[in-house]
Parts: sequence; C-alpha cells; structure tokens
Amino acid sequence: MSTHPQRFEILVVPEHVEGSDAASLAQSALRSAVVQATGQRGSSGYPRYVGEGMEADIDPATRTVEALLVDGSELDYGMSARVVEVPDN
Repeated sequence: MSTHPQRFEILVVPEHVEGSDAASLAQSALRSAVVQATGQRGSSGYPRYVGEGMEADIDPATRTVEALLVDGSELDYGMSARVVEVPDN
C-alpha cells in the first residue's frame, strides 16, 4: 500500500501569485480540480493523478506538479499550478 496521498487539489493560478497559503491561493485560482491517484506513474516518473479535466504527475514529497494537462492541453504561458492536500475521507 502506498504512503503517498491519494488526493490533491490542483489550483491553476497566474504565475505572479506568491505564497502557499491554501486560502489565498484558492482566491487567486482561475481553475481548480481535485485529482485522485491512479496507481500509475507518469512519463516524468512521478505518481499520476487524474480528475475533473486535469491529469498531473505530482511529486508527493515536495507537492510539486511535474507535468500537467488541463483538458488535454498544457498550461498557457503565465500560468502556474499549485497543489493543496485534500484529506482522504
């Protein structure tokens, strides 16, 4: 059994947004999605998470998005993806 989180929320924010406080990031987010672990690894080698139109490879140790598709496309320039942990229910 994996010790990695099984769910994350990905927040797509303008690149200039600073900080990591979940509440302030959520206010600045242009889009968000809760993604679930698939049990597979993506092309980056990190665990793959999918949900609500987003597909991401996330490093669970650093909470860094290593690869991301939103509705099948890469992020536009000037956008950034931030990860917020979602408690498993």
